[in-house]
Amino acid sequence: MAYIPRLKEEYKSRVIAALKEEFGYSNIMEVPKLEKIVLSKGVGAAVSDKKLIDYAVEELTKITGQKAIATISKKDVASFKLRKGMPIGAKVTLRGERMYEFLDRLITSSLPRVRDFSGIKSTGFDGRGNYNLGVLEQIIFPEIDIDKVNKISGMDISFVTSAKTDKEAKSLLAELGLPFKKN
Repeated sequence: MAYIPRLKEEYKSRVIAALKEEFGYSNIMEVPKLEKIVLSKGVGAAVSDKKLIDYAVEELTKITGQKAIATISKKDVASFKLRKGMPIGAKVTLRGERMYEFLDRLITSSLPRVRDFSGIKSTGFDGRGNYNLGVLEQIIFPEIDIDKVNKISGMDISFVTSAKTDKEAKSLLAELGLPFKKN
């Protein structure tokens, strides 16, 4: 039998039924689902030091288990000494099995390692059912060896769902296990 990630199994067995009951969906295909998770990291100092992009790509690759790519600038900005086409960040998009595996590791091992952690803010929704989360230090991930880190930096994690409203998306992510702060 093929391996199925724990959260994917939980989504199929428990979360769909819970959301169907909460919002009164008549069809199982109406139930929102997590479509992708995008991790991105801006490296502003890469304008002067090109090696920083390689470090960022390597760290994102270690964290996600999938090869990250360098992002390039779209236009010239003279005040930042930035030229069009220069690498200025790194990103990786996770879908399917890897997405559920990453989400499971984020919830169970990475977020509890955040200093003074009391839950994630519920203000990161965009109005269309997507959630954005900022992480201040990449060392919360167990895959990163703190001795080999050259500079502590943060990253953005975007959860893209098929939900139509923020309320549906929040219910979906809370059912999957994201620890939102209590108001």
